[in-house]
Amino acid sequence: MRRVVVTGLGAYCAIGRNIAELDQSLRSGRSGITKFTPGEISDLRFTEGGEVKDFTATDYMPGKEADMVDRFAQFAIVAATEAVRHSGIELTPEIKANAAIVTGSCVGGQATENQGFWDVYRMNRNRVHPMTIPKTMANAGASGISLRFGITGPAFTIATACASSAHAIGQAFTMVKSGMSDFAITGGSEAPFSYGILKAWEAMRVVTPTLCRPFSKDRNGMSLGEGAAMMTIETLEHALARGAKPLAEIVGFGMSADAHHITQPSAEGAAKAITMALKQAGIGPEQVDYVNAHGTGTNVNDVTETRALKLALGDHAYKVAISSTKAMHGHTLGAAGALESTAAILAMTGGYVPPTINYTTPDPDCDLDYTPNQLRQLEFEYAISNSFAFGGLNAVLAFRRI
Repeated sequence: MRRVVVTGLGAYCAIGRNIAELDQSLRSGRSGITKFTPGEISDLRFTEGGEVKDFTATDYMPGKEADMVDRFAQFAIVAATEAVRHSGIELTPEIKANAAIVTGSCVGGQATENQGFWDVYRMNRNRVHPMTIPKTMANAGASGISLRFGITGPAFTIATACASSAHAIGQAFTMVKSGMSDFAITGGSEAPFSYGILKAWEAMRVVTPTLCRPFSKDRNGMSLGEGAAMMTIETLEHALARGAKPLAEIVGFGMSADAHHITQPSAEGAAKAITMALKQAGIGPEQVDYVNAHGTGTNVNDVTETRALKLALGDHAYKVAISSTKAMHGHTLGAAGALESTAAILAMTGGYVPPTINYTTPDPDCDLDYTPNQLRQLEFEYAISNSFAFGGLNAVLAFRRI
């Protein structure tokens, strides 16, 4: 089977409007969790999140293009454009015909959907914006990327809650590895900061009203975030033939279903996905150097993920460096797997482990090395990125430094 490498990265989120800014924020442990922009969301139990401030789509695309897509798809197009530019690839007609686009999104065009409901139910208008359906659809990001670059190969979107973009990268990896495509753009995007969806999250009582503190004993929930991360992947042979310098190799992809509970995670199900990723990578648990954890900061998730790592890695779980970057950029839902895989690749190529910020108190039930508060310099070869979603759907990606 063919080797698959990452050749370009792009990101746009609360702690970075490009890859360079994201890398610097991860190194410094900078939080992008801030007060929401004032507006109709002032009555929420929580008032902060990883919001992208002062985003103007027309700074990145023509007004007509921006008007055709929701905020989440705008993020996808911006991140994909950076990734393609970063890769240095020339999108020839042959590449465009064969290239794949696989994206992930959990909730799609929430800003557009929220506005439509507001217009009908609050403002008593008898019609909504004529582009409401295409702006709301979850595949708008993939379609927007296709239109931006003229790519006519396979293009689609995966929606598996918070594992969406991890599944998307895994699927793109499988397609390139199998020979279906030589080149792919893959990742995810999300923009959930609209009143209706925020009230739904409020009702679940899993969003912190204070600070997200993954794995810390005093944790009380997650912080939501928005943004996008995209990467270009291709066969090693294809990359080297065009003179590209690969950033990392994707070596494994594992996925599983808990068949346990719609919202409560299963350590066994998560461990199965980790084990599958390592098996495909052809490495043992003792070779894992870094884990970018799902690490939401909720009471149940962090304990369950800790148990899953012990089940999958055995005694090595106590030796591996682990961190959750969600306390910095927020839980970006369908974009989380892509953003956190990007963080893992940046850490791998930069020789560091990002910190788990806001950590204060060790939890006896979370007794692994979570890299609390301070970056750690570490040269390492293998990393995994965990994504565990509502519905009991798990996806784990394994990367190797190249």
